[in-house]
Amino acid sequence: MKHFLKETDFGPREAAEIFAMAREFKRSRGRASNGVLAGQTWAMVFSKSSTRTRVSFEVGIHELGGHPLFLNKNDIQLGRGETIEDTARVLSRFVHGLVVRTFEHADVERLAAAGGVPVINALTDFLHPCQIYTDAFTAAERWAGPGEDLVAALRGRKIAYVGDTCFNMANSWILGASLFGMKIALAGPKGFEPAAAIRSQLKTERRKAEYQFTMDPFEAVADADIVYTDVWTSMGQEEEAKRRAAKLGRYAVTAKLFAAAKKDALFMHCLPAHPGEEVEQAVLDNPRSVIFDEAENRLHVQKAIMARLAAAAKA
Repeated sequence: MKHFLKETDFGPREAAEIFAMAREFKRSRGRASNGVLAGQTWAMVFSKSSTRTRVSFEVGIHELGGHPLFLNKNDIQLGRGETIEDTARVLSRFVHGLVVRTFEHADVERLAAAGGVPVINALTDFLHPCQIYTDAFTAAERWAGPGEDLVAALRGRKIAYVGDTCFNMANSWILGASLFGMKIALAGPKGFEPAAAIRSQLKTERRKAEYQFTMDPFEAVADADIVYTDVWTSMGQEEEAKRRAAKLGRYAVTAKLFAAAKKDALFMHCLPAHPGEEVEQAVLDNPRSVIFDEAENRLHVQKAIMARLAAAAKA
């Protein structure tokens, strides 16, 4: 059974096919869907609330002809009165796929291992692969020529990730950059180096990731094609907000820092953004900020991922 739990669950060729499908979905938006999920129900199991993730998946499942079934942590017994494995086995008897947004990455792995339907990681504390594929697609559609392989347009490009460089978005970009042939520089305070878990993942997959870590944000953004940041306090870290802000303050993406990247560099943020904290409002409003393109493209890319997994499940 094919799942999408991490960026490298698809190879470069498969990623290119997903991007091509996403581009076609985007072009045909508003016209008839191909109905690839017709007659199917996909369960959305969310332990974390969301805006973009929930709406994009619900709309995407509907546009592919399927029925989305939203289940929050209070709707089912996941990990409480029933084991994760039994939940996977039960849900697999009812639905055709699972979209899971939760805390522990091991939970999505256990659901995938025990169930009999495709599982999509819609975010864990370790990785956010749907967002990375969307971000890469968003940049590639700016850089690729008509009919050009979108993944090919990413090779050799540099992304600078500034801020919290040891949480899920940084982890995912390290893994994603290794897949897409990109370079990545991460800038954060001492103690925020890429986490042991992502280093272990790279070692397990025998990947040579071209990433560097520096405590100087200007060094990181030099020659960058993309400047990326995320909130300093993610869900589950609220009690640490003041401490994290004190450490990360000098890593805000200011207009001055953004100007130190390439003159045509893109600014990216997975949203929601906190203007005046991790990024200045002037950067969010910059013509080279593509934050709302990223948000829209979640729909198209995730539709392509679901279509790919549904086709594999039928094969």
